[in-house]
Amino acid sequence: MASLKDQLSGLVYSTEKGALCPQCSESVDACICAELDDQSRLEGLDGIVRIRRETSGRKGKGVTTITGIPVPEAELKALSKKLKKTCGTGGALKDGVIEIQGDHREKLKAVLEKDGFTVKLAGG
Repeated sequence: MASLKDQLSGLVYSTEKGALCPQCSESVDACICAELDDQSRLEGLDGIVRIRRETSGRKGKGVTTITGIPVPEAELKALSKKLKKTCGTGGALKDGVIEIQGDHREKLKAVLEKDGFTVKLAGG
């Protein structure tokens, strides 16, 4: 791990470029870190969408999580909105995982298969 001096010694602002990205040290406008993260996420997927029901860490409230969707982040947001609207519930998109409130595994499986994805029901 880098020392505190090394962590704090990086350039934060440049009069030529303006605000700088802490990861790649490029200007915020020219930063491609988000695109690289999205590409690495897509490369790590096997093409199978997994739907599971989770309650851990949610005080007993069940949510349906959808992982492994092989689409870019922008399309993932649109798909998340479509799925939430289909189920008539709320939800969230966190780190490439779509969370839908409640147990809607069968309904989501039908919708995703209709869109051309390979879907598996994972977990119990």
